[in-house]
Amino acid sequence: MPKRVLTGTVVSDKGDKTIVVRVERRVKHPLYGKIIKLSKKYHAHDADNAFHTGEIVRIQECAPVSKLKTWAVVDRLGVAKAAEIEIADPETSAPTKTPEAAPEKPAKASKKAKAKADADADA
Repeated sequence: MPKRVLTGTVVSDKGDKTIVVRVERRVKHPLYGKIIKLSKKYHAHDADNAFHTGEIVRIQECAPVSKLKTWAVVDRLGVAKAAEIEIADPETSAPTKTPEAAPEKPAKASKKAKAKADADADA
């Protein structure tokens, strides 16, 4: 009997020699007919700790390695996208405005004060 092979995204690599892979599938709702996404998480054996969060991997059924692990990683299909973080030097960054340098705005008058001023103007 052939072994099942699934493709999913690594959502956790915290465990030693273990990764958690989320496999999504699209199914049609039985009553409403809308296509919905269903997902399931599988624990997979990663002997070299080579796979990291965000990567797309292919996993294959295998003999149980532990209580939860019955899958093994076959190969990597996509690399995790790393976000670039730029840290600016505080000396070269533009100085921030101080509160005393900002021009003062006139305070807004309340509705009662406006009504009183209109009444005084009419009289």
